[in-house]
Amino acid sequence: MKRAGKHIIDPKPAKKLATETKPRKRIRIKPPALAPVSLTLPVQTHYGEVAVGLAIIFIAGLSHLTGASPLISMMLVILGGIALAVAFRASTMDRRLVSELAEKEAVNRGELEDLADRMWELRESEERFHGLVDALGDLIVHRDRGGRIVYVNRVFADLLGRDPSSLMGHTLSQLGIDIGLVPDAAFSDGECLSSTDVAIHTRNGIRWYSWIEHSVRDDKADSVSHRAIARDITARKRAETALINARERAEQASRAKSSFLATVSHEIRTPMNGIMGMATLLADTELTPEQRTYVGAVSTSASALVALIEDLLDYSKIEAGRLELEPRRLSVHEMVENVVELLAARAFAKDIGLGCYIAPDLPKTITADPGRLRQVLLNLLGNAVKFTDEGGVTVAVTRAEKNGQPALRIAVADSGPGLEKDDINRIFKDFEQVDGSSTRRHGGAGLGLAITKRIIDAMNGSITVASTPGEGSEFAVLLPLGESDDEGMRVEPILEEVNAVILSPFTQEAETIAMTIRVHGGRAAIAASAEDAARLAEDGGAPFNTVLVDASLESDDGALITRLHGLGVGGGRALTLITPSERGRLAAFRASGYGAFLARPVRCNTLVRQLLSAHGEIAWPVADTGEEAGSAPRPAHRKNGLNILVAEDNEINAMLARAALGKAGHRVRIVSNGREAVEAVNDEAHARYDIVLMDLHMPVMDGLDAINAIRRHEEETGLAPLPILVLTADGQEETRHGVLAHGANGFVTKPLDPDELLTALDMHAVV
Repeated sequence: MKRAGKHIIDPKPAKKLATETKPRKRIRIKPPALAPVSLTLPVQTHYGEVAVGLAIIFIAGLSHLTGASPLISMMLVILGGIALAVAFRASTMDRRLVSELAEKEAVNRGELEDLADRMWELRESEERFHGLVDALGDLIVHRDRGGRIVYVNRVFADLLGRDPSSLMGHTLSQLGIDIGLVPDAAFSDGECLSSTDVAIHTRNGIRWYSWIEHSVRDDKADSVSHRAIARDITARKRAETALINARERAEQASRAKSSFLATVSHEIRTPMNGIMGMATLLADTELTPEQRTYVGAVSTSASALVALIEDLLDYSKIEAGRLELEPRRLSVHEMVENVVELLAARAFAKDIGLGCYIAPDLPKTITADPGRLRQVLLNLLGNAVKFTDEGGVTVAVTRAEKNGQPALRIAVADSGPGLEKDDINRIFKDFEQVDGSSTRRHGGAGLGLAITKRIIDAMNGSITVASTPGEGSEFAVLLPLGESDDEGMRVEPILEEVNAVILSPFTQEAETIAMTIRVHGGRAAIAASAEDAARLAEDGGAPFNTVLVDASLESDDGALITRLHGLGVGGGRALTLITPSERGRLAAFRASGYGAFLARPVRCNTLVRQLLSAHGEIAWPVADTGEEAGSAPRPAHRKNGLNILVAEDNEINAMLARAALGKAGHRVRIVSNGREAVEAVNDEAHARYDIVLMDLHMPVMDGLDAINAIRRHEEETGLAPLPILVLTADGQEETRHGVLAHGANGFVTKPLDPDELLTALDMHAVV
C-alpha cells in the first residue's frame, strides 16, 4: 500500500557530486532556507475497512434471521469483528506514525536551521578572510604538483588584469612569471619552504615581490601542493638600487678625494721638503744667533705642516676603508725607546720629564705593523708632551690580558691638565679637540686620536682613558699577542745588591728608573734634595750604595755630591743623568766625582748594564752611538768621492742633493726624468756610476719604470746590478716594499737629511 507524503532521496546525485570533486574544483554550495517548509501528513481514517466489518456483521445477522446455519452466522460475526479490529489497529498505527514523523520533522527543522546558520557564518568568515587578505595587498597562489594554478586571490588577478576564474589551470610561466617548482626530491621531511625575489611585468611596469612558497607532499593521497604568498618589495628594491648607486658614487668621490689629496699633498710636500732641506743646509753655515733662531722657526713650521699633511692622508685612507696592516716581527724595546728618544728634545725644551719603563718579561719580538704601531706611539706620546707644562710624561709597557688572552699594554701617562668626563669619548671623534675655542693654547687638526683609535681597532686592540681634571691623564692601549710571539724572558734578581737613591725634580721620570731597578731585584728610592736622601737612608736602615743625580740639580763645582757625601749618602758610586744639550758639562761632572753618566731618557737595558758594570763608563743612548737604534755615526768623506747620478725633476730638491753630496766630496750629475736616467746609466761612453738616486714620481718616465728598464739592461748585458736608492716623500711601508720589489736597493725619505743621505750612500754605494 503506497503511503502519501513519503519523500525518498535518490543517492545517485551525491555519488555524482563526489565524482565531480576529483578535479579539485572549488564548489560553492547554496545554503538552505532558514525556515524549511514543514511536511503536512494527513491521518487516514480507514472508513472502508470499518464499513466492510460492519457489513459482514450485518450479513451474519441476516443469515441468522433467515435460518442459516449458526456456524455460518458465527463465522461471519468473527470475520466482521476481525475487520473492525484491523481497521482500528491501522488507524492507531497511522496516528502513531504521524506523531513520530511530526517529532522528527521538528528535530530536523532545528538541525537544518543550525546548519544554515553555520553555513552563513562560514561564508561570512570566508568573505572576511578574503577581504582581509586582499586588503593586505599580498599575492596568494595555490598550485598543484604540475604547477597549475588551483587558486589565486583577487589581488593577484587584478595585478595581471585578469579574472581569477580565467587563471585556473594556467602555470606561472604561461603568465610571464619566472618561478619554478620545488622538485619532489627536495621534500626530505614532507615539506619545504623556499623564498626568492621575483620581478612581475604589469601594466604599470615591473613590480618586485618577495615570493615565499610552502610546498607540502601528502604521501597517503600521493599529492603535492604549493602555496605561495608574495609581498610587494618594489620600494625596497628601488631603495637598494638607490643605495648601491649612492655607495658607488660615494666610493668614486672617495677615490677622487683620495687622489686629489695625494696629488695636492705631493705638490705641497715637494716645496716643503725643499724648504726643510735648505733650512738644514743653511743651519750648517755660519749664522748669527738671531739667524739661527729664524732658521729653526722655519724648520719647525715646515715640519708641523708636513705632519698635518700626513694626518690628512692617513685620515683619507682610513675613511675610504683602505687601511691595510703589514704585520712583521719587531722588537718592542727598540720600537718604544726609539719613539721616546725621538720626542725627548721636545719634552726637555719644555723642562718636563720623560721616562720609559719596559717590563723585562715581555716577548723579545712581537708580530705587528711597525709603521702603524710607531704612529700610535708618536700620537699618544706627542699629545702627552704637548699638553704637559709641568711634571712629566711616562711610557710603561707591560704584559696584560684581553678577553682571557695574553696582550701587550702600552700606557702613556702625563701630569697635564687632565680631561673632563664628557671630553673622553669626544676626543676620539674626527676633528675634535679638548678645547675647540678660538682662544685655545694648543693647535692641531683634531685627527691624531681619531686616526690612533682606528689603527688600534684594525689591530683588534682597544684604547681606554683614565683622567682626573687637574692631575693628568693615562691613555692605555691593549694589543693582543699572537701565538707565534715569544713567551718572554725570565726575570732574574740581577740587581739585588743595588740600593739606589734617585735625586731628580722630575718625579715621574725618576719613578720609571726606580721601577726598572726594583723589577730586577734591587731597591730604589726617590728624593728631591740631599736632605730627603739622608732621611730616606735613615728610615730604610741601610745606606745607599748607588746615587743617581739629575744634572739640573748639580752645579759644575759638584756642590750637591759634596753635600751628599757630607750627609753620609753616596758612599758608593755616583751617576748623573744628563740631556744631550748638557754634554759640555761632562768634564766638570767627572772632576766632581761622578764615575758614570746616563743620558735622558734612560734606556732600561742601558741602566741595567751600567749598574752591573764594575767601572763607571759613559753610557750614552744607543741612538747616539749607533749601537741599537739603527742610526750610524756620520760617515767620513771618501777620499776620492763617488760618481753619483741623481734623477730628480724638482729643481730645489736637486739643488739640495747636489749641495749635500758635493759638500761630502762626491761628483753629481742631475737628470730631470726617468728616461734620461736610463739613458745616462746605459751610456757606454760614460764611466759607470757608483750609485743612482731615483725620484719616485717624475715626468716622461717615473722612477719604478726607470728601475725596471735599468735592471732589464743589466740582465741582457751581464752587468753587475747598480745600487739604486729611491727618493720619495711617501714613507709608508707598502711604498717601501713596492720599490724594493721593483729592484731598488734602498729607500731615502724626503725631506732629504744630509746625514741620513750620506749614511745611505755609505751603506749601498759600490766601493
